[in-house]
Order: sequence, then structure tokens, then C-alpha cells
Amino acid sequence: MERFIQFNDETIDSFLFMEMADLAKTLARNGEMELKYGPYSYIDYKEQTVYVSHFWDHRNRTDEVNGLKSDIYLRTVGNLSETNKEEVKDYIKKVKKTSIPRFSKQLFMMGEDLRLEEICKVKRPGTKQAFATRRELYRQYFKAQLKVNLTKSVFTDSLFNALFIMLNAQSPLEEPPSINEELDLAMPFLQTQITRFYDTISTAEVVKICLEIIDVVDEIVNKDMLNEYFHLPEDAYEQTELAGETFEDLKRKDPLANQDVLEEESTGDEEVMEEEFRTWHRETEDKGESFLQFDLDQGSQSDLMGEGVREGDDGDQALAMVQGSAQETDKEHYENVKAAEKEHEELKGGGESKYGKDNRYAVPYFLSPSNPSSEDQQLYYTYKAEIAPFQKKLQKMIEKTLEHKRIQPRSDLHFGRLNNKLLRFITDDNPRLFYKKQNPSSEIDAVFSLLVDCSGSMFDKMDQTKLGITLFHESLKSVRVPHEVVGFWEDTNQASKTSQPNYLKPVLDFSVSLKPTSGAEILQLEPEEDNRDGFAIRLMTQRILRRNEKQKFLLVFSDGEPAAMDYDQNGIVDTHEAVLDARKQGIEVINVFLSNGQIDEGQRNTIQNIYGNYSILVSDIEELPEVLFPLLRKLLYKSI
Repeated sequence: MERFIQFNDETIDSFLFMEMADLAKTLARNGEMELKYGPYSYIDYKEQTVYVSHFWDHRNRTDEVNGLKSDIYLRTVGNLSETNKEEVKDYIKKVKKTSIPRFSKQLFMMGEDLRLEEICKVKRPGTKQAFATRRELYRQYFKAQLKVNLTKSVFTDSLFNALFIMLNAQSPLEEPPSINEELDLAMPFLQTQITRFYDTISTAEVVKICLEIIDVVDEIVNKDMLNEYFHLPEDAYEQTELAGETFEDLKRKDPLANQDVLEEESTGDEEVMEEEFRTWHRETEDKGESFLQFDLDQGSQSDLMGEGVREGDDGDQALAMVQGSAQETDKEHYENVKAAEKEHEELKGGGESKYGKDNRYAVPYFLSPSNPSSEDQQLYYTYKAEIAPFQKKLQKMIEKTLEHKRIQPRSDLHFGRLNNKLLRFITDDNPRLFYKKQNPSSEIDAVFSLLVDCSGSMFDKMDQTKLGITLFHESLKSVRVPHEVVGFWEDTNQASKTSQPNYLKPVLDFSVSLKPTSGAEILQLEPEEDNRDGFAIRLMTQRILRRNEKQKFLLVFSDGEPAAMDYDQNGIVDTHEAVLDARKQGIEVINVFLSNGQIDEGQRNTIQNIYGNYSILVSDIEELPEVLFPLLRKLLYKSI
């Protein structure tokens, strides 16, 4: 399907992203520090996250890398160790009382970043090139913004643009730009003040200069800034932990309506009246936000709730968190999920996950295929007839290769075990002194796992994909190579922020793949919903590592980049990391990219970022069997 327009088609260079993420963790000396893209660059102390700006996107490679590095240097080498958070919190409180808080916060970021830049260049001289690029690009940007804001008569924004240009002037003789009469009169003072940023040695000094500038600007301008160029995150500087509370701090402090005290002390023999105790009274007349909670402000004090304790009895009610077993509901779409499978395969979401931080809420469900219908059997025979020429040709080639390897000479070789006929070393010009001890196995020592994207976008490619998988299955079955075929998707309707059900359907598993009657189950693969590729690849990696074969292959059939809940930004990176992890464990991961039209450059780059050079791009799905034949032949020859 040819797409004539597409919105939000931004792709992430996974190699560059991981390089920047490693740089942030290294400089922060914190393995838990995360890296994320955002509109602005800042550091979130509570979330332990460094944000790099989209400002550097769509530039040449050198400028993009230097810009991203400069963001990371400022946040890790700079903010993390050199910025006084208490000073920043006090500053935020003060500027909120002015009429220009947006201008004030961005002015501080501009001055603080300049101070931190000089610190970074002293601590790490190798950062000078990145900061030179940063200054030049920002200078060009603010010059363009100054023209735009002057044209629109947005004077506060124009002033901020002018201050940045003067602060990063290439010559001391550079004249400040003219904005309006009032601001032009104050410009000499402002120019003198901002140059003092170069002499600051602490956050407190930056704050002092900013407050002096704000006192003047607040009286001149009529409105605050409209645009945001630098971001000062207030939430990141709030108190992250509550002070240690004692039991006394939890007691009620406001006075009661009365302070009556009973004169008689309780003896334990008092008559008990069986009366209902109503939870409503005048103090709870107005509804609050508390659930099943009420306060008693009136009453008499007694010794019943003194410092002593009361022995519990069987009538007391227990308060506890109870977890029960799940029951089938009318919203369940997959009734064929076996209870035993769910019990063993389901993982609890949340917290740290061995499947990656982006999949910590993903929950796997393995579905069992149903018995093929007579219609499926008939259609599968049609598929088999269509791919039969490829399958028979491949089978003969593999059998001939195995036979040749079995009967080839095992002695008088140039390498192998050294024999006892060593005289030829002297008498022959090209002596053959080695032999091989045993004949090679007549079987291929390999295993294949085919992972099929069952997302909704596969609706126009699934039939031809099944035909290609049929070629794989019949060819591997004919040469006795175990394999499995698994479809995967994520349930969009049931997904939430803390639980994302992911379904994997092994229509053919290793135990049945070599049976003569197997194959029609492949037709049960259907387009479903979203696809969380990195999670599925990690699960398949676990399954295939249980096999004892020497060569292990994982083929991923897909038609685009991953797309699932909370997976849009990091999906490419997470999938790439899953591929790298599988390859490190000896599994060869190959992607078969399926398309029904011309493959554009963005799609090529996305697949390249995820799988490297181990990807086959199929622009015409009708040609899938012809494309898969040489791939399968090459992989099988590699396993002989």
C-alpha cells in the first residue's frame, strides 16, 4: 500500500541512541541513569533521566552528534554535580511572584548553562568541539528567531533572543540589536549584567545576576515570553523524599470540640448494649475524598484506648490484601488459552524485567493452535503444490552435498590429525600428512525458529507470508531440520499503563514440525493488533536456547517498525538490543522485511538500525518464495 502522506514518521537511530545512553551513564557514574529525547534538554533528578533535545534533529551527522553530546555534558558533568538544587528551588519561588516567570526561568537556564559549559571544558577538554558546535547552531537559531519576533512585535521574546546573541557574541564590538525605545535604553545595563555570567563560580551567583536583571525587565515589559527555548523543570527540583515521620507526627493535632473526661475508670464488667453504630454524624455531613473514613470531634475521653493493648479474639476482622485466581469474563477474546499454560507462562508486570525496561509491564500468553479444518487442509495442499519446485530442488541440492561430504576422502589431507607416515614430509613437495578420524553426520545440525509479525498492518501480506513459511516448513521437513513457527501480537484493547498482554501462538512447534501431516496449522496465522518486537524476540531467544543443535537461526517476518503501548519512542532501540542479545548467545537473527510497494529510505534506515546488514527487503510480496529460496539454501549449506 503506497502511503502518500504520513505524520509523526520520526525514526530513532538506535546505534546513536545507545551510544549517547552509554555516554550519559558513564559520565553520571550511574548505571540506572536513563536517556530520553524531548523538546528541551534538562535532567530529572527524581526519575534519574537525562533529556536530550530534538533541536539537534535533521542536521548533518557531525552537528547532530556534537549537539547531543553537549546536552549530555551539561546535564551529567554539569547539573548533576555543580548545580545547587536548593538555590534553584528558592529562585523558582521568587520568580513565580513576578509577572515574567517564563522569562526568568529561561534566563537562569541560559546563565547556568554558560557557567556549566566552562566547567565542562575545564574538566574535560575534549568537549570543546561539541560546545563550539552548540554555540554556533544556537546563535544562528536565535538570530532567526529575533527577526521573527521583531516582525510580530513580541518584544519579551525578542529581548531574550538579543541577550543570548550578545552573550555569545563573536566580537566585543558587536552592537546589541534594537528592539524598542524602552528596552534600547536599558540595553547597556543588561549587556553589562549578562557578561557577568562569565565570572560566576556558583549557582548562587547566577541567581543573583538573574534577579537583578529581572527587577529591571519586569518594570519595562508588559507581557511574559510566549515561546520556550530552554526548560527549567520545577518538578525535578521538588523534595523527592518526605522527612522521616514518627508515630507522633501521624496523630491528630487539631483540637477537639470538647475535652470531656469520664470520671469513672472502666472495670471490664460494664453492661454492653447491642446497638447499631451509625458512621454518619454532623462532622461527616460534607463529603470528602476519603473512602470509608470519618473523624469524631466530639466525645469523652476514657482509659479504654490508653497505653495498654487489647488481646485479639476470633471475632476481629482481618484486613489484608488478597489475591485470587482469574476467571473467564465476557471480555476475554482468547478462550483457547489453557489455564495451565497461563499459570506457567504468565509473568507479573512492573518493576525490573529481564525482558528490558521497556517491557516491564508486558505479560506473555502462549496460545495453542486448534486442529486444522478440512478447508485449511485443502488450501495447504494448494500452497504445497505451488512451492513444490523450490522445495524439491533444494532437497536434492542438500542431499547431494551431504552425500559428497560423506564419501569424500578422510586421509592424506592438508589439515586434521597427524598420521604416522611422516617420510613424505621429506620426499614430497606438497605432503599430505593428516587425516580425519570419523565420517561426518548425515544430518544437518541446525534448528530454525520463524517469528511472524501478526500486527494489523499485515492484513494485505499475510497470505503470501503463509506461502513463504510453507516453503520453509516443507523444505526443512524434507531434510529433517527441526523448526517452529510462532505468530506474535499485543492486545491493544486490553493493554494499560501497567499491563500489556502479548500473545504468542506457536502454530508449529519443534515436537510436531517433522511429522508428515504437519503444516496446515500455518494457516491459523492471522493479522491481529500491535507488535512489540523486542519482547517477542527475547521470548523466542529463551525457547531456542533450550535446543542442543549447533546452529541456531531466528527469522523474523515483519512489515515495519514496532508499535505498541508506551513503545513508540524506544521500540526500535529495544528491538535492536534484543537482536544483539540473541546474537551474543550464538543465535543468528535475520529479518525478512515485507512490503507491497516501493520501500522508502526511512523504512530502509529503520530496518538497518534494528538488524544491521542481516535483513532481506522484499518490495513485492508476490516474489517472497523466490527471495526465500536462496536464503534458505545459504543457511542450510552453512549448517552442513
